[in-house]
Amino acid sequence: MSLVKRDVALATQVGGGGGMAVFFFLVAVSLLPLGIGPNLNLLAKIAPGLLWVALLLSSLLTLDRLFQADFEDGTLDVLLMGHLPLELTVSAKIIAHWLTTGLPLVIAAPFLGLLLNLESAHFLPLVSAMLVGTPALSLLGAIGAALTVSVRRGGLLASLLVIPFYIPVLIFGVAAAGSDVSMPGAAHQALLLLGAVTLVSLVLGPVATAAALRANLRS
Repeated sequence: MSLVKRDVALATQVGGGGGMAVFFFLVAVSLLPLGIGPNLNLLAKIAPGLLWVALLLSSLLTLDRLFQADFEDGTLDVLLMGHLPLELTVSAKIIAHWLTTGLPLVIAAPFLGLLLNLESAHFLPLVSAMLVGTPALSLLGAIGAALTVSVRRGGLLASLLVIPFYIPVLIFGVAAAGSDVSMPGAAHQALLLLGAVTLVSLVLGPVATAAALRANLRS
């Protein structure tokens, strides 16, 4: 809990974390109607997919903030030598990342959905899917951030590494938002599959991230 509070406080005081992600989310969603055109029916149909893509790209912006600053000032070395298992330390940092990045994006999504003429019936499924899926983005993104922690300005490389693992979250997230009205039961099934992806990420994410950090810190 102390690590979670520390990282949340640092992200709030320093800035550039969740605020930057939400601002990018706003800019991306605001530009999409200009590029697609004034067809409100088309915007309403593709709004869940556009919101999910914009959220995914926004979350990529903050991956390098997970471990980079702590690596540069030596904090990661201290945490590695501490009494807590590194997997637990990594889990705390991932929780803090979701609280400062994933949760603000989920809260902003319904308001930005208004810009895309999102139907009111899709608001609750969209938010539910994002609440279930965004933890997987932080868990999987932490693996890429740990693999590139020793690379200066490795945010782009980390993004390239984790994007393939984000694809299932994107596919099931869009389906769980209920955009396909012809298959009413598909949204519930997609939400269950999205939850399964998050649970698998919850098990494998901290272990893989801790292993990548050990490899980088001891090399």
